[in-house]
Amino acid sequence: MLLKTFGWSFAITALGLALAGVLWGWQGLAIVGILSVLEISLSFDNAVINAGILRKMNAFWQKIFLTVGILIAVFGMRLVFPVVIVAITAKLGPIEAVGLAINDKVRYQELVTSAHPAIAAFGGIFLLMIFLDFIFEERDYKWLSWIEKPMAKMGKLDMLSVIIALVVLLVTAMTVATAAAHGAGDKSATVLLAGVAGLLTYLVVGGISGYFEDKLEEEGEEGDEPAAAPAKKGTGAAVGLAGKAAFFMFLYLEVIDASFSFDGVIGAFAITNDIFMMALGLGIGAMYIRSLTVFLVRKGTLDDYVYLEHGAHYAIGALAVILLLTIKYEINDVFTGLVGIVLIGLSFASSVVRNRREGKPGESAGKTSEVTSGV
Repeated sequence: MLLKTFGWSFAITALGLALAGVLWGWQGLAIVGILSVLEISLSFDNAVINAGILRKMNAFWQKIFLTVGILIAVFGMRLVFPVVIVAITAKLGPIEAVGLAINDKVRYQELVTSAHPAIAAFGGIFLLMIFLDFIFEERDYKWLSWIEKPMAKMGKLDMLSVIIALVVLLVTAMTVATAAAHGAGDKSATVLLAGVAGLLTYLVVGGISGYFEDKLEEEGEEGDEPAAAPAKKGTGAAVGLAGKAAFFMFLYLEVIDASFSFDGVIGAFAITNDIFMMALGLGIGAMYIRSLTVFLVRKGTLDDYVYLEHGAHYAIGALAVILLLTIKYEINDVFTGLVGIVLIGLSFASSVVRNRREGKPGESAGKTSEVTSGV
C-alpha cells in the first residue's frame, strides 16, 4: 500500500536528487532536499483539504487531478508562475522574463519579491474564505465546540463570511499594506485589488462547483438518470462527481493548491534564487503532497479521524492570516509550517481519543478505496 501510493514520489525524489547532484554538486543536492522538506511542511494541511474534496469525485476525475493536476502544480506553479509574475511586474515578454530568470537571478528575485503583496492578498483572502465557510457551517462533528457551536449559529446570516473577509481586507490595506516589506512602500491599492480578485475567484469557482454538485445530488434523489458515477468504497461520498461538477471542483482544487504554494515559492528565495533548483525542490515536495492526498482517500482516514478536516481548516485560517501579515512583516517559514503541523496533529490526537472513547479504533483502517493514482 505504502509503496503503491508513494512509489512515484520515491522515484521522482531519487531522480531529482541525482540530477541536482550532477548539475550543481553537493551544494545543489542539499538545497533541493531542503526545498522539498520546506514544501512538504508548508503544504501538509493542503493534502488533508485536497483529500476531503477529492473523495467526492469519480475515479476519472481523481486520476485527472493526480496526473494533469501534478503537472500544473509542479511546472505551472513552481516554474511558470514566478516567471509570469516577473513578466507582468516588469512588463516584459515571456522570453525576456525567462532570460532574466536565468541570467540575472538577483533582479529576478527582486521582481518576484516586489509582487509579494499582491500574491499574499490574493492567496490570503481566498484561503480565509475557505476557513470562514467551514467554521460557519453546521456540522455533525465539532472539534472545538466552544468555538464552532456559536460560529455555526452566526453562519445562518447570509454572506457573513464575505463581509468578514472584506473587513479583513480593508483592515489589511489600511495597516500592514501602507508600509510593505522590502521597501515596497504603500501597497494599499494593490492589496485591495488583489484581495477582491481572490474573493471573486473563490465565489465564482466555488459557487459554480457547488451548484453542479447540489444539482447532481437533487437528480439522484429524484431518481433521474445520474450524471455522476457511484462513489468508490471508502471515499465517504454518496456519488462520485463527474461532468461539469467535477470539472469545476478540479478548478477549485487547483486554485486551492495555488494559494498554498504562494508562500512556498516566495519562501524558497530565502534559500536560492535559481529558478531550476527551486522548481525541482518544490516539485518533489508537491509530489509527496499529491501522494499523501491519495493515501488519505484510499485509507478512508478522514472518515475514521473525524477532526482531521477541522485541524486542516484551522491551519488554513492561520495560513491566511500569516500570508496577509507577511505583506509587511518577515515571518519565518519554519513557524508557518509548524503551525499547520501542530494543529493537524492536535486534531488527529483528538480523533484518536474520540475513537477510543466510543470503541471505534479506526473503522476504515483496513479498507482501501479504489482511487486510481497517476503518481
